[in-house]
Amino acid sequence: MVLRERYPAENIFERVQVVGLAMEPVLMQLDKLLDEATIFQRVKTDLGQRYPQTQRLGRRSTPVEVVLRLMIVKHLYGWSYAQTEQWVNDSLVLRQFCRVYLERVPDDTTLIRWANTIQPETLAAVVAEVLRLARELKVTKGRKLRVDSTVVETNIHHPVDSNLLGDGVRVLGRLLNQARRLVQGKGQQSQAGLGEQAQAARQRVLAIMQAARQRGEAAARRMQTAYRDLVELAQHVVERAQTVSQALHAQANPSAQALAQHLDTFLPRVQQVMAQTTRRVLDGQTVPAAEKIASLFEPHTAIIRKGKPGKPVEFGRVVWLDEVEGGLISRYTVLPGNPPDADQLAPSLAHHQALFERPPSLLAGDRKVFSPDGETAAYHRGVKYVVLPKPGAKSAARLAHERQAWFRSGHNWRSGLEARISLLKRRYGLRRCRYHGEVGMQRWVGWGILAYDLAAIARRLTP
Repeated sequence: MVLRERYPAENIFERVQVVGLAMEPVLMQLDKLLDEATIFQRVKTDLGQRYPQTQRLGRRSTPVEVVLRLMIVKHLYGWSYAQTEQWVNDSLVLRQFCRVYLERVPDDTTLIRWANTIQPETLAAVVAEVLRLARELKVTKGRKLRVDSTVVETNIHHPVDSNLLGDGVRVLGRLLNQARRLVQGKGQQSQAGLGEQAQAARQRVLAIMQAARQRGEAAARRMQTAYRDLVELAQHVVERAQTVSQALHAQANPSAQALAQHLDTFLPRVQQVMAQTTRRVLDGQTVPAAEKIASLFEPHTAIIRKGKPGKPVEFGRVVWLDEVEGGLISRYTVLPGNPPDADQLAPSLAHHQALFERPPSLLAGDRKVFSPDGETAAYHRGVKYVVLPKPGAKSAARLAHERQAWFRSGHNWRSGLEARISLLKRRYGLRRCRYHGEVGMQRWVGWGILAYDLAAIARRLTP
């Protein structure tokens, strides 16, 4: 349903006689860049995997080029799927750019289905293809490389154990209510009883919030009591959900199997919240961040301490960025947890050498990237200037080394990546991920980087 394209190659500018109807210069350059067949050829393979015979049989469907251009427009302007459909439908220029012409614009649900078919690995390969194209157009030569990490937040509320337990009772209660017509007598409870439990959970959460605003031993005891009641309430719901899940698994009904899968997904998460609440609040233990869950709906969310003023703790994923001269992001990686930045230096150098067929002449990073082994390995790889400031106390020889003109110049150039990260967050959506799941996070970052790189190349080529 991908290759049998239904849109005729009709230029809308030849049908609509409007004086001055033309793309803006940057969009015109971007249009030429996307005419490169190899860019969307990589996406065609993913779209062709939706059904076994999709490349040969079925009705004519949305062309691959239209899907790719619509997704780039979406992330270029920071629109939602519905806004993308609306604004492309209303704009003659965007109709021409997206190759929709006079045909009907694919609706937002269709675009969502196609977008979820494109894999994160494909987006990374497309970004590498865009960098190859940038080399051919002499936008960059890969002589300089600067690296840094940033946090892309997941779309969750601030994680508090009481709210997470309340979410767990609410979600499991909703699933149990849906299972009432499929199971008979096994963990079954009336809809009124499930509603009473949800209401009781909300009351305990409210009591915890009120006690947290007060001081003194009496408030602390009230908070402990409310937390204990909330954990016991969640435990009762979990036990019933386990019984119902077993009953659903015993049925061959597809609806029962799907509902059982949902229960099996949320049960371990709610149990983990109960365990961390018991350890932290009731037992007074310190729970490491790696053993906590910050969201029932985005369990891949990491608790990250970067020590930023006003935001000491962030909830999301660490994204590692490599940037070459010309302002292009040559590599991005969504990292698990909160690993040391110094561990990413070797992969960055290896990727740069594979992409540009030579090491960079200048490598720049901040203090968190520095390590003696990493600095030595960079020199051994052939990097001429390694600008990695050493944290902490420095010897006289090290101070003299970092005061050299080339070191200070490289350090100043590295600070430009901070501005690039700010632009990616403000303009290209890397402040907060709007897609779901770990794969969704990788897709969101990949589309944002791809849209930015293409726009950056187009700006450089615009006279």
